[in-house]
Amino acid sequence: MPKGNPNKNTIRVDRYQKKVGYKTKGFKLKGDIAEQFAKACEKSGRSQASVIQELMQEYIERNS
Repeated sequence: MPKGNPNKNTIRVDRYQKKVGYKTKGFKLKGDIAEQFAKACEKSGRSQASVIQELMQEYIERNS
């Protein structure tokens, strides 16, 4: 359950994300790399999350 006083939509989204197995991962990158990545994703019309997910899946497949 989200902290504070969440509205109904926030609760609904949180419940859905837990149901389908979304996890939040946090990490630090050098600023210039992060900015270049964000620009490249914007230019290609893809979300950063979808690109990271694809890269992670490729890495798993190559190293499993």
